[in-house]
This record gives sequence, structure tokens and C-alpha cells, in this order.
Amino acid sequence: MLFTSHCAGCNEPGPLLCHRCRFSLAAAPSQAPAPGVHAALPFDGVARQVVLSLKYRNRRRLARHLARLMVRRGGIGRVDVVTWAPTSARHVRARGFDQAELLAKAVARELRVPCRRLLYRAHGAVPQTGRSREERLHGPSFRARPPRDGLRILLVDDVVTTGATLAAARDALLEAGIGEVVCLAAAATPAGRAQSARPAQPRTVAMAGSDILIPCYGDDIAFPVRAARIVERQRGQRHGDGIGGPGQRLGAGDDRRGRPVAGLELAIG
Repeated sequence: MLFTSHCAGCNEPGPLLCHRCRFSLAAAPSQAPAPGVHAALPFDGVARQVVLSLKYRNRRRLARHLARLMVRRGGIGRVDVVTWAPTSARHVRARGFDQAELLAKAVARELRVPCRRLLYRAHGAVPQTGRSREERLHGPSFRARPPRDGLRILLVDDVVTTGATLAAARDALLEAGIGEVVCLAAAATPAGRAQSARPAQPRTVAMAGSDILIPCYGDDIAFPVRAARIVERQRGQRHGDGIGGPGQRLGAGDDRRGRPVAGLELAIG
């Protein structure tokens, strides 16, 4: 069978999520990264690759799969409206969408309740992506649109690292007169780990005639290197780094506009 797509979890040719990665997501433990905040998955392993594929590789259909897990594992109870913690306008322009909004709309469909935009980032708010943990503890500023009193709101985000973004968004909603806010994310950084919310950006230079250890979703695989050259890396790659067989090249794919992405290009075998 000829597949033109790759699994978002393992990058093997096949459907959007292969059976092995679906089982991996189903077996992954839910997270409680902060008081009053629940996350369906740990931001690690296959779950991390899936979230990054949604966020940076334009695999928007993943929102539906993640939303189902979020609803099943979130312990949400009854809610009146679903909303989301919006990302920065700069990121929306770069990606063409807000991943938190996609997740919120998918979760609302699962719950059969309305999804409404109730939050706006304050002008000049600095994006959380790429900041250190200490910097992230000072979350972005939000302003909320006052809704009807007494509503129970489900607030959705994609990844929780310190919980500062959801805390700031929740505070803005409560100050606007919301009766109760429940916080839910697709994934959260496991306790004691610092995971980047961006795709990995390799910086090691391999020399021809040597072996290189290539991280492949949790396992380090050694390949003999016949030739190597460095290509510029950029964020937003569509397909992710692939592992080929002898005589094939390891490249970084292309971005949403078809331009070559960056990374270490190797000829192995």
C-alpha cells in the first residue's frame, strides 16, 4: 500500500496516527501540573511529537484526537462554554492558526457546548514559547470579555509548562465576573523535567567516517556517516526528521510553503 502521509507520533509512513502511537497515547498517564489544572498527556515521547505536529507542522486534524483524550481524562463535569488562552498575534500570523483555539473548538464539539472567544492578549504581551522557566513564571497578561454571570467556563490550552499562562487567563476571567473556571490542557511537562515546546534543533556536527547517535523518539540509534553537510534549520517543519535506510539521506523535510527546512543532512550506510 502506498502512503503519502506520515504518522505524527513516529513519522512512519501511514495514517495520521498509527495503531502503535494510538496505543501509546492511550497508555500515557494524565497530568495535574498545577492546582486546578488538568492535562490529558505528559509532554514527552509520542505525546510530545503529536502536540508539536499540531502546533508547528500544520497537522490540524490532530486536534480532534487530542480533544477526545482531553474530554475523557479531564474530569470536566458540566460546563456552559468552552474558551481558550489565545497565543500571540505574531504566532497566529506565522502559523496561520491558533492551536489552542483549534483544541477548544474540538473539545466543545465533543461536549456539545458552545465555544466562544472570551480572552484577548494584552497589547505587547511577550509569547511564552522559547522563554526560560523563570521567565515563564511571569505569565502573559489577558483581558476578558464580560459574559453572563454564573457561567462555568472550560479554559483550554495546548501545553502547560509552569501553569502561568492558564493562571493569568483564569484570573482575567474571574475578574470579569465568571462564576467558575476549569482549566484543561492537551499536555503538561512532567514534574522535574524541562521540555522545550519547540521541535528539537540539532546542533551537533557529524564528520564523514564516524558514527552518529540519532535520537529517534526515545531511542538512540547509531548510524555510520558517509557524508555530512549542514543546512540551515528553521521552525515550522511539516513532516519532521526521518530515519532512512543505508544509502538514504536524513533531511529535515520542508515547511508549510514548501521551502527546505533546516538541520543536519547526512548520507548514511
